[in-house]
Amino acid sequence: MGLETEPLFQAWSYFRRRKFRQCSELCSQLLEGAPSEQENDTGYSAFQAAWSLKTRALTEMVYVDEIEIDQEGIAEMMLDENAIAQVARPGTSLKLPGTSQGGGPSPAVRPITQSGRPITGFVRPSTQSGRPSTMEQAIKTPRTALTARPISSASGRYVRLGTASMITNPDGPFINVSRLNLSKYAQKPELAKALFEYIFHHENDVKNALDLAALATEHAQFKDWWWKVQIGKCFYSTIHLNIQYFQDQIYIFKTTLNMKIFKVYLRLDQPVTALNLFKQGLERFPGEVTLICGIARIYEEMNDISSAAEYYKEVLKQDNTHVEAIACIGSNRFYSDQPEIALRFYRRLLQMGVYNYQLFNNLGLCCFYAQQYDMTLTSFERALFLAENEEERADVWYNLGHVAVGIGDLNLAYQCFKLTLVNNNDYAEAYNNLAVLEMQKGHIEQARAFLQTASYLAPHMYEPHFNFAILSEKVGDFQRSYMAAQKSEEAFPGHIDTQQLIKQLKERFAML
Repeated sequence: MGLETEPLFQAWSYFRRRKFRQCSELCSQLLEGAPSEQENDTGYSAFQAAWSLKTRALTEMVYVDEIEIDQEGIAEMMLDENAIAQVARPGTSLKLPGTSQGGGPSPAVRPITQSGRPITGFVRPSTQSGRPSTMEQAIKTPRTALTARPISSASGRYVRLGTASMITNPDGPFINVSRLNLSKYAQKPELAKALFEYIFHHENDVKNALDLAALATEHAQFKDWWWKVQIGKCFYSTIHLNIQYFQDQIYIFKTTLNMKIFKVYLRLDQPVTALNLFKQGLERFPGEVTLICGIARIYEEMNDISSAAEYYKEVLKQDNTHVEAIACIGSNRFYSDQPEIALRFYRRLLQMGVYNYQLFNNLGLCCFYAQQYDMTLTSFERALFLAENEEERADVWYNLGHVAVGIGDLNLAYQCFKLTLVNNNDYAEAYNNLAVLEMQKGHIEQARAFLQTASYLAPHMYEPHFNFAILSEKVGDFQRSYMAAQKSEEAFPGHIDTQQLIKQLKERFAML
C-alpha cells in the first residue's frame, strides 16, 4: 500500500511537469474545502498557495511570449503618434532597408518583400510583409504567412492566440477582476505577481494589470525592478512607447529585459540603438544565443546579409541545433549560388527532425540547382504530400514550374503555373511567368493581361513592369513602354536592362 502524496505537493508536481489542466483541477478541489481550514491570518496559508498555483496554471495555459510574437497590426503602424525622421541616414532605419551599405542582394538575385527587405529563411511575424506606408497598402498586404486578412491590433493577436487553448469554466471566470481590491493584493508580493500574470495574459485586461503594477511598485517603494518592467510591458502593449520603465532597470541586464528594450527601440525605428544595446548585453553575457540571434535578425532586416550571416554562424557555434540560424544560413547560401552547401544545411534540419513542406520544397530546389535530378521530383512530391493548405501547394507547383523551365519542357511549366493559380489566385510571380510563356507563343493580349494583373498584385516587383515595357515596345506602344520602364526602375534602380530600355526610348522620343 503506497503512501498518499499531499494534495498541494501533487498539484505543484503537475505544474512542474507542465500538466496545467490537472494542476488547476486539483487546486480547485483544495479551494473547495471548509473556510475554517482555509484561512490563516499569519503568513501564507495553504489556501493562498493553492489559489496562487491555480492562477499560475491558468496563465501558463494561454501564455504567449510577447518577445517572439511581435506582429504589428494596422492600429500600431498607421495610428502611431511617435515622431520619426522623414529622411533617415543610410543604414539607420528599418523603414528604408535599401539604404543599407552592407552589400545586400539585389532583387534580381533574391526575392524581396513589399518594404524592400529580402525574403528571410525563417518565417517571423515581423518580416512577413514589412511596413506598409499607406492605409491602402496596409489593408491589401498579407499580414501573416497564410492569410491576407489584416490584423487590426497586436492586442487582438494575443487574444486570438490565447483563446485557442483557453478552458471555459461553467461557473464563470476563476477570478472576477472587477471586484478585487487591488491595493490589498499589492501588499503581498508573491500573490500580486501571480495575479498580475493572470490578469495580463489570461484576461488580457491591460488597464487593471497596470493599476495593480502601479500599486505594487508604490508598496515596494519603487525598488522592485520586476514591477517596473511590467509597467513598461503594459505601456508597450497600448502603444505608449515609454522606454523609461525599461531603462531604469538596465543595470540588471537580464536577457528578457534586453529583449523588451530592443523591441521598443525597433518600434521607434532605431535599429542602431538596438544593436548597441544587444552588444552591451553580450559584454555582460558572452555567448548568449538570444542576444546574438537578435543582432542577426536586425542586420537581416536592414538588408546587411553578410553581417547577418556572420552572427548566425556565431549562434551555431553556441547552439548547433538552432533551427532559425541553420535555415537562414541555408537560404543565404542558396541565393549566393551555392546550392550544394545550402543542401547540407537543409539536410541537417531533416536529421534534427524538422519535417514539413517548406523543408522539402527547399530541398527540391537545392537538388535541382545542384544537378541532383534524381532527388528533385521526390522532394517536391513529399512537399505536396505535406502541404496543409492551398497556399502551400501553390508554392510547390510554382517551383515545379521553374524546374520544368530549366529542363526545357515549356508545356509542363505552363501547366504547373496554371496549377499554382488554381491553388492561389493572387500569386503574382506565376502571372508574370505565364505572361512570358504566352509572349513566346505570340499571344500578346493574354500576356499583357497577365502582366497587368501581376503588377497590380505585387507593385514592389520589377519583373512585371519590365516585361510589360518590353512587350509594349515590341508592338510599338512607346508611351506605355516608357511608363512601365519607369516603374521598373523605381522598383529596382540598379537593373541595367531597364536603364538601357529607357535610354533607347528617350532617343526615339527625341527623333519624333
